Amino acid sequence: MPPGDPARSVAFEVLRAVTERDAYANLVLPGLLRERGLTGRDAALATELAYGSMRGLGTYDAILAGCVDRPLDVLDPPVRDVLRIGAHQLLGTRIPAHAAVASAVELARAHVGEGPARLVNAVLRRVSTRSFDEWLDEIAPADPVERLALKHSHPAWIAKSMLDALDGDLAQLEQLLIADNERPEVTLVARPGRAEVGELLQAGARPGRWSPFAAVLAAGDPGAIAAVREQRAGVQDEGSQLVTAAVVAAPVADRDERWLDMCAGPGGKAALLAGLGNERGAALLAVERQPHRAQLVANALREAPGRHMVVAADSTRVLAGAASDRVLLDAPCTGLGALRRRPELRWRRLPSDLPGLRALQHHLLAAGVDAVRAGGLVAYVTCSPHLAETSTVVHDLLRTRDDVEQVDARPFLPGVPDIGSGPDVQLWPHRHGTDAMYLALLRRR
Repeated sequence: MPPGDPARSVAFEVLRAVTERDAYANLVLPGLLRERGLTGRDAALATELAYGSMRGLGTYDAILAGCVDRPLDVLDPPVRDVLRIGAHQLLGTRIPAHAAVASAVELARAHVGEGPARLVNAVLRRVSTRSFDEWLDEIAPADPVERLALKHSHPAWIAKSMLDALDGDLAQLEQLLIADNERPEVTLVARPGRAEVGELLQAGARPGRWSPFAAVLAAGDPGAIAAVREQRAGVQDEGSQLVTAAVVAAPVADRDERWLDMCAGPGGKAALLAGLGNERGAALLAVERQPHRAQLVANALREAPGRHMVVAADSTRVLAGAASDRVLLDAPCTGLGALRRRPELRWRRLPSDLPGLRALQHHLLAAGVDAVRAGGLVAYVTCSPHLAETSTVVHDLLRTRDDVEQVDARPFLPGVPDIGSGPDVQLWPHRHGTDAMYLALLRRR
């Protein structure tokens, strides 16, 4: 085991993996906790320090920049990560200031060296001279959106795009940014024909808010539940469950035998579709371009009931004329709707990512329409509320295709409030406790 406090060492190693290797914290952290044998309070502390430091990175860096006698970006990256953990302890937790500074100094001494440890001590002592709100008053810009972005540690361009999607409502924007920084509970899905929600409730979960397949696990390891271990149930955000169920609930004319999941990796929606399709006697074709993700889909469907097939291929090339009855397109996107779960993503995404993704989304949606028969249904889904990836993609397609009409999706999320004025649907973390999933339903004439 590396030297130093085990919980803080794990948090440091997660930050190093994220900043140095572009790793994903939600993949790195569980393995490190198991490897180091951390459970209970130590595991909770490691998780809080890792995720909290990443969520707050932009704000903490702005504060640290005012406490360092040189540009922050010239410091060695490991030193910056120690400083971020120290800043989070001082400004984002209830850890006493003296303990926050001392533990960060010890972390630097154990992992970086004696000289950097002295720098960490000096910088964090300067940070500790003010509260978070006092620092905010000193460094925040006058623009109200940029101030909210700094206060809640989001890049300003993301905050501005969210404001557009929220029709310019600043109060709603702040609620969303706060929700993005809250640690989400684990939501489970009982896969139809394989598990019942009641089995998950008996294992300690509680019912989900909206989805009939959902159960929420407030604490503990999902893998300790037999249904999850056996893949009869899985971990899946309730928003993902809702949009998948809506695809199935909306009516199609005549036959209803052939379903298609165009971008199926890693397989959560495909597993739910397979169960629902089996109840209808429908066959599912799940297509995923990346072979390793296609294998994840195959694993998710291995014990699923009914007829299903997984193909590793480019959906835009193999599906023309497929004459499917229902098509689900969960399109590649920025993922800005899942910042609660992937806090590092907000610092990786750039506005320059959008044009390429938008072009791909439009291309895939056109292919989805080509793959559905007359009278069939296409669901366009993204885990992003950015208008460039949601309604404008749909509107662009409708302007160029006279054989497609949009269907009001709202009736197919029964009981879910505040989902917009239609015909499309936008879910939100601060309103629904889900990821910010977008859904539009299109019918081919």
